[in-house]
Amino acid sequence: MVQVSNGLTLQQLRYFVAVASEGSISAAADLIYVAQPSMSAAMKELESRVGRTLLVRSARGVTLTAEGAEFLGYARQVLEQVELLEHRYLGRPAARRLLGVSTQHYSFAVDAFVRMVQASGAEEYQFSLRETRTEEIIEDVRTLRSDIGILYRNDFNRKVIDKLLRESRLVFHPLFLADPHIFVSRSNPLATRDQVTLEDLENLPRLTFDQGANNSFYFAEEVLSTRSSQREIQVSDRATIFNLMIGLGGYTISTGIISDELDPSIVAIPLDIDERIEIGWIDHAAIPLTDQAQRYLQEVRAVVASFGVEVLG
Repeated sequence: MVQVSNGLTLQQLRYFVAVASEGSISAAADLIYVAQPSMSAAMKELESRVGRTLLVRSARGVTLTAEGAEFLGYARQVLEQVELLEHRYLGRPAARRLLGVSTQHYSFAVDAFVRMVQASGAEEYQFSLRETRTEEIIEDVRTLRSDIGILYRNDFNRKVIDKLLRESRLVFHPLFLADPHIFVSRSNPLATRDQVTLEDLENLPRLTFDQGANNSFYFAEEVLSTRSSQREIQVSDRATIFNLMIGLGGYTISTGIISDELDPSIVAIPLDIDERIEIGWIDHAAIPLTDQAQRYLQEVRAVVASFGVEVLG
């Protein structure tokens, strides 16, 4: 049995990754065809070896401690490198690619995801892309449901977002700065304008993404979230918001980056306000990114740069 350090084995690391991914010792045991008592004993032995509590056990399953989350990041790195060595030098099939991304509703994030999957060339993979609420993005990355989260900050929400990230031991990495634009249907009378003002929008339905029970202004995906609107509709997904732009002549405020291939019926028009949007990605402070996560970020940067936007960092 291969040991990777003083007493740690690759098998223990694989077991631990499975338990963390499934959130259950019994589910992980079923997944890799190991008896549940053996899996449970392996986790206790692993914690004894490293001298730290990695898992919190309850009737509903297991969750990672802060040290467990950090350990998981390094365990994934070790297993990924071993699998690459086996593939290159032992002729074994390439490992199944894994990646989870949670994001606010940005077409550039989806476009980059498509490119990443197409470029991976992997015969087997297990990817997830969740367009979801701001608070859930932070929670997904905190609990390692996703490797990366994509969201925005500005002067209004910065303190609140940064506080949540610090408490969750997450880090915000700036990706690019954007001038606010409105998204409207190509049939909207404003679609031919070079620029629009807030006065131009007063009689149009404002479309925003619903933030659920915690519908705080600070979690809104759109700037000017505290500005009142006579007509407002909250939606949960991009397909619906685009349909309402077409059917009701509504608008939403976003980055101005939109894919003609993915969203051909929608256009972006600059909004004349003194505001900037800072888009960035978040990850765990103590956990290094996997190679697959880094490849996704490369595609994100490439998509953003293709729109003539300067990529930060």
